[in-house]
Amino acid sequence: MPGNRYNGNSTIPTSRVERLLRERELRKSSKTTGNNESIDNNKEADFSERDFSHVERFLEGEAAARQSEGFEKVDWRPPRQRLLVVANRLPVSAVRRGEDSWSLEISAGGLVSALLGVKEFEARWIGWAGVNVPDEVGQKALTKALAEKRCIPVFLDEEIVHQYYNGYCNNTLWPLFHYLGLPQEDRLATTRSFQSQFAAYKMANQMFADVVNKHYEEGDVVWCHDYHLMFLPECLKRHNSKMKVGWFLHTPFPSSEIHRTLPSRSELLRAVLAADLVGFHTYDYARHFVSACTRILGLEGTPEGVEDDQGRLTRVAAFPIGIDSDRFIRGLEVPKVQDHIKELKERFAGRKVMLGVDRLDMIKGIPQKILAFEKFLEENPNWRDKVVLLQIAVPTRTDVPEYQKLTSQVHEIVGRINGRFGTLTAVPIHHLDRSLDFQALCALYAVTDIALVTSLRDGMNLVSYEFVACQDAKKGVLILSEFAGAAQSLGAGALLVNPWNITEVATSIGKALNMSDEEREKRHKLNFAHVTTHTAKEWAETFVSELNDTVVEAQLRIKQIRPGLPYEEATEQFLRCTNRLLILGFNAALTEPVDTPGRRGGDQIKEMELKLHPEVRDALAALCSDPKTTIVILSGSDRSVLDENFGEFNMWLAAEHGMFLRHTGGDWMTTMPEHLNMEWVDSVKHVFEYFTERTPRSHCELRETSLVWNYKYADFEFGRLQARDMLQHLWTGPISNASVDVVQGSRSVEVRAVGVTKGAAIDRILGEIVHSKPLTPPIDYVLCVGHFLEKDEDVYTFFEPELDSIGYSRSKESDTIKLPGDRRPPLKIPTGRGGPKQPHGKAPRSSPNPEKRIATQNGGHGRRPSPEKMSWNVLDLKKENYFSCAVGRTRTSARYTLGSSDEVVTFLKRLADIS
Repeated sequence: MPGNRYNGNSTIPTSRVERLLRERELRKSSKTTGNNESIDNNKEADFSERDFSHVERFLEGEAAARQSEGFEKVDWRPPRQRLLVVANRLPVSAVRRGEDSWSLEISAGGLVSALLGVKEFEARWIGWAGVNVPDEVGQKALTKALAEKRCIPVFLDEEIVHQYYNGYCNNTLWPLFHYLGLPQEDRLATTRSFQSQFAAYKMANQMFADVVNKHYEEGDVVWCHDYHLMFLPECLKRHNSKMKVGWFLHTPFPSSEIHRTLPSRSELLRAVLAADLVGFHTYDYARHFVSACTRILGLEGTPEGVEDDQGRLTRVAAFPIGIDSDRFIRGLEVPKVQDHIKELKERFAGRKVMLGVDRLDMIKGIPQKILAFEKFLEENPNWRDKVVLLQIAVPTRTDVPEYQKLTSQVHEIVGRINGRFGTLTAVPIHHLDRSLDFQALCALYAVTDIALVTSLRDGMNLVSYEFVACQDAKKGVLILSEFAGAAQSLGAGALLVNPWNITEVATSIGKALNMSDEEREKRHKLNFAHVTTHTAKEWAETFVSELNDTVVEAQLRIKQIRPGLPYEEATEQFLRCTNRLLILGFNAALTEPVDTPGRRGGDQIKEMELKLHPEVRDALAALCSDPKTTIVILSGSDRSVLDENFGEFNMWLAAEHGMFLRHTGGDWMTTMPEHLNMEWVDSVKHVFEYFTERTPRSHCELRETSLVWNYKYADFEFGRLQARDMLQHLWTGPISNASVDVVQGSRSVEVRAVGVTKGAAIDRILGEIVHSKPLTPPIDYVLCVGHFLEKDEDVYTFFEPELDSIGYSRSKESDTIKLPGDRRPPLKIPTGRGGPKQPHGKAPRSSPNPEKRIATQNGGHGRRPSPEKMSWNVLDLKKENYFSCAVGRTRTSARYTLGSSDEVVTFLKRLADIS
């Protein structure tokens, strides 16, 4: 398969870290070779006004690159893997010049820069060109023009763009992800428009997916970008589950408490989880995403990422983006930039230069920055004519009232401060409402003494990186907001501030202005090393490398996951056999599913009330009436629950993990092991009640042979902490010397007597069934289906033909099934308030004559014949006639899996139709 470097390689490192380390060494080796071969023919390349020649060369491909002059000769070796980069906008803007004529303007951003020097992949760009093209002639012409730039357009009509981009993306997701909350102006109108905007959002994502699917080739890597395309991974995987899909978010991801306010919260999370690798700028954002999946979807968060109910793992990791630092460093050497630097030094001679470069946006904290500067001037009058703040505010969304209001507010503050502290010859703030070209920006960075970044919330903020890259000579100080993603990368060398605390920012300005040269150099050295090593190219290579490895890891995991139940094979073998045994679990295997989309833990009231799936009744009735088929319901539930749901059928019921057994036509009997001590029940019950009272939405189930504390519906993190505290208390107190097993489920803790498992009970259950229903032929078909805890999965291995536990044709008494007719002492149960209730209409189990109970159940007959006098050829089970199947679990000791109770019902219906 093209592009997968692991294919056909027999020496794959065994662990993920080993593979990634080898990948890193290969990249470093390749980079060193490329640098040795490259010749820098023109370090002082003449920049155009916008300096996009290097982007042009990258987009136009190999032929243009060979003829071009620029910073570096590119090593155009044959690409090893195609990379489909899918973003909302293409790195070019299109302007129509005629019916079939288009001109393209490069609009390079951080993503383009990130992929400029990556030689390992052949990039193709897929996105919207930023223009409405309703006619087919125009679409064909634009597609042809963009193909020369290695770009593939997605055509969106004006209505879709309005609802999807301006509506859902910009008015809902963007504010929410930056902690600004959902729109508040008109809640009712927002609710009405939200539905149509969300529908348009999904439709637009599907349109992107259709284009990707059309151009996808086997082995390609698909890299989806940003909040505009959160549904895209699910759309792609639905079309081709083997497609390598990564998704990266360039904004912050909010805490789960913020994200849960979004009406479409669950759908978006599940759509993103369809990707193989999900990336964020910082660990905080990744942690918030995993927490949202855990708290909102109820999924399992792991150190690697998020694991769904079927055992599929989505890797979640932090990949801090960088810049093309080499471009800025070399840009300073260009004559035009040197001229700019000289002009600026002359213009601001004798004054310290502070610089802010931001989009004019609510999240950039421009008013807070200017107010902090005002406070500094108030408190430090000696600096008023010695420092100047240059604020570049790039206009954005100028047609939106909120942004117009922000612009007016900034202008008002700037005017007030300049009027207060300015003179006829100088003002403390120079404010520009426009963008600067690359040359001017490099020059500004180079002459700046202090860069001031006061973002209120920012995904990364690469202005701080650009400033550091241009400061190797001056070694200026970076004052950086702790709410910018860059704070986690550059925090060692920067002065971190809370931008809402203008006093703290003002103090930091004073500290930076008075900082010693030695400290400035130390701080700059740390940041410069990070910026020049963690480049945009390195970011892109690392993400795609980890995406490739994640797919390899997933393939290794799939080998460990059991396959789905082979319906046809299981049905054919069922039809051939003459004495079939069906062992069915109840909870989550035959229960009615409760549909509560988007709600963690589901509907507690409905789920706690176990009800038989309504569609399975007819199938069970048909199978129970078949003389060739015996059905056993094997459950951890108590007897009353099984009586209520299965009393009408002709089958066997085994309650509390098989410790109680009855045929629906008879009474309950016990199959418990001898000398079972239950004196621990009271003390454990008190502990469970204590934690139930202190853990909201947890509950305790008191059974006769076990106690269960369930925190499925409680807050996940709090429930897990409470469970840990409970286990520590149990082991050091109530059960420290008791003969008990502690069984931990994913959201539960169960304490039961030693030896109480479904597998341990199955031989006694079989013995009773054989005694009550004489079998002419031996059992030749077994279907064992359930959603069992790991402790109880010994019931699956009990019937495995390869194991000795199946050998019931043996002659030794010690190897035979122990009949319930072999009498044992009564179960020891405390008689206090913690003791379990006796079954309705039954004598207490402490009765001195247990034989009477069994004799009654067997129609008044006396003791059964001894095992050695019976014919014990009970099982004649071949491997192909045994089907063990776990429901809702992929990592199991069962042979096969089924996804849900609906699938169990579907299969039982098939068996009923042919029985």
